[in-house]
Amino acid sequence: MNLTDLTLVTQVAVLGNRKAFDKLVVKYQSAVRRFLLHLTMGDRQLSDDLAQDTFVKAYLNIRQFRGNSAFSTWLMRIAYNVFYDYKRKKTPPDLPEGEEVLQVPLSLGEAPGVRLDIQSALSILKDEERACITLQLIDGRPIDEIADITGMPQNTVKSHLRRGKEKLVNYLNENGYERK
Repeated sequence: MNLTDLTLVTQVAVLGNRKAFDKLVVKYQSAVRRFLLHLTMGDRQLSDDLAQDTFVKAYLNIRQFRGNSAFSTWLMRIAYNVFYDYKRKKTPPDLPEGEEVLQVPLSLGEAPGVRLDIQSALSILKDEERACITLQLIDGRPIDEIADITGMPQNTVKSHLRRGKEKLVNYLNENGYERK
């Protein structure tokens, strides 16, 4: 574990040092927001709200952090749970989990055509596949850490990654992108 993170967490948990927590927020807010942005299919407002909820929960529960994993892994697990709590509350009762309509945002940045295609490709994935793909391909996290964040067994993570990558490749190939 990063010694700086451990020092900051200890200052927050033992002394209630809010400035130490602010340092943790500044250090990890971009990663948490990026992860949630992918899970929410580019909904910036929602991802910002969920990121705020993530940091509030982390602050309120920081004494539960045991140091068995990196602080960033623990924090991303909270973000993942916050997202799924939101999904459970917002899924209409007549639609099974994972079958809700996903919307693709129109303002995604420098290369809007490509970014929209990637967002559209991600939208065809199940939530679990999208989370695993985002954590591995975008955040560069190893399978064991993805398993810790999602609470899934490593073999389940591998299955979601395999199926998700297959779906992404097929979708992108069908939409004019070729493998090189």
